[in-house]
Amino acid sequence: MAQTITEKIFSEHVGREVFAGEIIRSNIDMVIGNDITTPISISAFNLSGAEKLANPDGFSIVLDHFIPAKDIASANQARISRDFAKKHKLKNFFDEKDMGIEHALLPEKGLIVPGDVIIGADSHTCTHGALGAFSTGMGSTDLAFAMISGGNWFKVPESIKVNLSGKPGKYTTGKDIILEIIRMIGVDGALYKTLEFTGSTIEHLNMDDRFSMCNMAIEAGAKSGIVAYDDITKEFLADKDLAREPKIHYSDADAAYVQVLDINVAELEPVIAYPFLPSNGHSITQAVKDKIKIDQAFIGSCTNGRLGDLKTAAEILDGKKVHEDVRLIVTPGTQKILKEAYRLGYMDIIIDAGGVVSNPTCGACLGGYMGILGDNEVAVSTTNRNFVGRMGSRSSKVYLANSAVAAISAITGYITDPR
Repeated sequence: MAQTITEKIFSEHVGREVFAGEIIRSNIDMVIGNDITTPISISAFNLSGAEKLANPDGFSIVLDHFIPAKDIASANQARISRDFAKKHKLKNFFDEKDMGIEHALLPEKGLIVPGDVIIGADSHTCTHGALGAFSTGMGSTDLAFAMISGGNWFKVPESIKVNLSGKPGKYTTGKDIILEIIRMIGVDGALYKTLEFTGSTIEHLNMDDRFSMCNMAIEAGAKSGIVAYDDITKEFLADKDLAREPKIHYSDADAAYVQVLDINVAELEPVIAYPFLPSNGHSITQAVKDKIKIDQAFIGSCTNGRLGDLKTAAEILDGKKVHEDVRLIVTPGTQKILKEAYRLGYMDIIIDAGGVVSNPTCGACLGGYMGILGDNEVAVSTTNRNFVGRMGSRSSKVYLANSAVAAISAITGYITDPR
């Protein structure tokens, strides 16, 4: 019987054919925790009486939300993870010494492998589906169960096929594609389903684009997002010491989907998600007409903090100055990305233009630190959520956009078309 890529990944892990709707127990290849969620998992682990991790090499802790610590509470929170990592001699523990945003860092480290089943106590764990893996967010106690047992229970999700056709125009990116999908189906349109990205457009999308699309699958309610392994995936992984042997799966031509979405990307403009939902998408043409004045432009996060985003920003900012009424904050996804951006001159351009560069952190995205918005302030941001109060004051407003839009808007002071 025909299967989707998601059904095949679970079938390989379970040892028999499984299909959408089945409740299964699957082994997990990589369990991911961070400085906010892991202390709860550690507490549950300790309360269970467990003495060792079921799969130590398949467990990673990444301190990325409030690191370096922003206050006493976050410092104490981080220490719980540090002490646990030391006690269990955890190989895959990352803090200030080798820091990065978890969903950028782990693929960079070769810890995410095609065909994996991955969970993390962070909703944007679905990012890793860009490498042809099943990856999803779960709760902290679910994480603890996986730490203890090496697996967990899943309902195999149904799949929505997203058929993308056409070559994207200049400054139309993976971010715009996923914002358009969310605009089309809403924030619950893919509830507990897999968004499977396919079609001729895929060959024009680099890994940065693919990570962005899968990252925001959760904003449509999806359980996961996934892109099948191809030459672009192969090239991305070529220089990495992979933690496991890849297992390559592809959907059968006659696999069953609950819905098919067709999008001609060649006709797609950059998309701006207005407050207060990622589904409130408008074209850049409309946003320009609306004359949206901004106080802050932010480029970074697990959605758009990769080297390609910094390159785009530098190309636009080169020889220009950030508007006197605007703050431009740039957060690279990892230290490696930061170093490479400096080597290539991107950071010099950004700083000379008037931007400020922070360490890799999730802080600004969730309104924690390194870019909090004050009362009634407006930001254009490459992050993934624009709920009420998401980046600070409840009276502030966040407009979601790609890196090119954020960079050009920092110069003009208004949301601006980069094309």
